[in-house]
Amino acid sequence: MLTELRQVLYLDTPKGAAIAFAVIDYGPQADLLWVCFLLESGECWSYPNPLIKLAKNITMGVRAQQN
Repeated sequence: MLTELRQVLYLDTPKGAAIAFAVIDYGPQADLLWVCFLLESGECWSYPNPLIKLAKNITMGVRAQQN
């Protein structure tokens, strides 16, 4: 199932900062796939859940991950 997001999410991906536009759900035995557009190049890529993180956004209360 393809679900278009009502509001874009800013994500950190393996290829850099991106905006998530939609989510693809193949069912309970597969990771969600996030359809993203890279901010730097405009390329469209899909990433599984384990490879992405929500980008830092102090205004919305999302702080940098502390290790």
